[in-house]
Amino acid sequence: MMPYLTYEEFKKILGADIDEPTFNKLLSKSSAILDNVTNHFYARHSILLDNSWRVKKFKEALCAQIEYFNDLGATTFESINNAPQTFQAGRTSVSNASRYNPSGANESKPLIAEDVLIYLEGTGLLFAGVATW
Repeated sequence: MMPYLTYEEFKKILGADIDEPTFNKLLSKSSAILDNVTNHFYARHSILLDNSWRVKKFKEALCAQIEYFNDLGATTFESINNAPQTFQAGRTSVSNASRYNPSGANESKPLIAEDVLIYLEGTGLLFAGVATW
């Protein structure tokens, strides 16, 4: 199966300064995340023959996922969430506060970037119902 995105497309869409080896490293896992979210739509339909607007939104979402993994420096749920909530050195205590819970406890970061859902909303790729063909 051919990749959904080339490095040249990535640079054109995102304009981010992620080098090509890093892009190549993150592309496979990011593509798997988007396949999961879109119910493997492009595994069953040709991305080359699909509506150009929807393909553009899918590729933008893929760029957002690659950027998210790059920013976090991790690609698995465990590695994303392995930072301690609090630590103490002498009399200094540092807490990684949560945006939902002031104590910062019991919250984890998602594997998928929230921006992905922004790009895919309204494309039909997030449809999770049952088809009635």
